[in-house]
Amino acid sequence: MSEKDVGLKLPSAWRYKRYYLFIFLTVVASVLPWIQVNEGHFFLLNFDKLELHLAFVKFDMQELYLLPFLLMIIFLGVFGMTVMGGRVFCGWICPQTIFRVIYRDLIETKILKLRKRIKNKQLEPDMSIFQNKVKKGVAVLIWVVLSFVASANLLWFFVPPEDFFSYLMDPFEHIILFGTLMALALFLIYDIIFLKEDYCIYVCPYSRIQSVLYDESTVMALYDTNRGGHIYDEHKVKQFTKQKDIQVNEPHAECTACESCVTVCPTHIDIRKGLQLECINCLECVDACTVVMGKLGKPSLVNWSSEYEIIDKKGKTKYFRPKIIAYSILLVGLVIAIILMGSNKEHMLLNINKENRLYSVEKTSDGRVAVDNAYEFLLQNTQGEKMEFYFKIIAPNNLKGKIEIVKPTEPFGVTPGVKKKKIVVLRTYDKLSGDARHDTIIPITIHAYAIGHEDKITVFRESTFTYPRADIIKESK
Repeated sequence: MSEKDVGLKLPSAWRYKRYYLFIFLTVVASVLPWIQVNEGHFFLLNFDKLELHLAFVKFDMQELYLLPFLLMIIFLGVFGMTVMGGRVFCGWICPQTIFRVIYRDLIETKILKLRKRIKNKQLEPDMSIFQNKVKKGVAVLIWVVLSFVASANLLWFFVPPEDFFSYLMDPFEHIILFGTLMALALFLIYDIIFLKEDYCIYVCPYSRIQSVLYDESTVMALYDTNRGGHIYDEHKVKQFTKQKDIQVNEPHAECTACESCVTVCPTHIDIRKGLQLECINCLECVDACTVVMGKLGKPSLVNWSSEYEIIDKKGKTKYFRPKIIAYSILLVGLVIAIILMGSNKEHMLLNINKENRLYSVEKTSDGRVAVDNAYEFLLQNTQGEKMEFYFKIIAPNNLKGKIEIVKPTEPFGVTPGVKKKKIVVLRTYDKLSGDARHDTIIPITIHAYAIGHEDKITVFRESTFTYPRADIIKESK
């Protein structure tokens, strides 16, 4: 419809803006799993290799302390988005909505012409016509294929594409992956073709949460009762179905009772009834009313605004209010925290455990007394290539004696992604303590590093060296 036809310049339809966003999100979600930087993915929670990739940096499962922060950012972001813009996530970002638009608006309506008009989502195709049955079958087949593609795309964030397809070639060895792919695809087929928007209304818990988060300045699709008139009474019972009936009770009411805002709604509600949990803020009703009222040279009766501005007429919507500021501060704090914690990532993993025996004491052939402490080192090379590792002992500055490494005596190789167990023995020939009643616990620091990469691949771990009491040393001489 041209601007000349409607009598005034209309704003661009929200529907097309949603389509552009849907295309962008789909492209990003499809391409992102394939992009690697230094063998790292933007996001990958790989249970197969026990890795978390975040912003192209690989973290071992022992570093999953970052994951709770990431989940908090997601939940706080969605809740903050709801306080600001209602169920805008549902209408503009949610995969359920995107998939329904692809199936209903693109496949059924635009490609196959099974539905006559995108603007009427209440009228289902006449399935008594053979041609429509054929088109429906084709639409289902197309969506079956897309369901498997979408399911695989989701799994790529848990099993990288470079492994995913090779695993599928041997489904009996990877039955969990194959079964998950089938289950996800079957769910999407049932959800999009049969369950439809009933998922948003009855299954999704988000609609129940949103009512707690709303306030008078929350932006949502709202019918202006001050201009349009009260179609429903205070008990949400419909009073009028024709424009003349509305104007009998409210002479200045502008609603034409065309119900374009009703027929276009994907969740089958009447926006004129007021705030409803089923509304997903897709703004289809805003577009519909904009066109109808535009023909009369008037602005839309349904707007994306707040009760504070449209219904209560208290002034402009307050976007920067205490709730929004609080969510913003929390989100910024969490982002800073995850960046700082991620920047301190260790490029090798090392756990040190002492053996159950505290020490061993023996007299050497040259007459000295040797005190040994044994440890179990568990190392993991988180780099992409095999490297040689070794370590050194850092003793307290006030220690009168020396602790040396007797096993292993040479650097040892560690294969990437493999945990290597190494028995380490530390020894001293010096008298480190003269305590006659108790063993002496001496704090030490283990400095482990990769040969040739000491400036980057290096870790420090605190441990202890136990030196026996004086009578045990005396007996060994």
